[in-house]
Amino acid sequence: MTLFLQIMLIVTSVLLVLLILLHRAKGGGLSSLFGGGVQSNLAGSSVAEKNLDRMTLFVMALWVISIVGVGLLIKIG
Repeated sequence: MTLFLQIMLIVTSVLLVLLILLHRAKGGGLSSLFGGGVQSNLAGSSVAEKNLDRMTLFVMALWVISIVGVGLLIKIG
């Protein structure tokens, strides 16, 4: 069980980083310092962006579950 949770933690961590990097910058922040602020704003968010948000939240929930599981196993064992 511990090995499964540790593997799940590593996989979800990598996926979470990749999914967050795929998101479009909303303006301001550090991305505008490097030329990211010149983007044209579209009217609302697209279906692909909404699906990316949902996928990111799902992977984040799996990441939190694996963090809590590993923490409980360390505390108990």
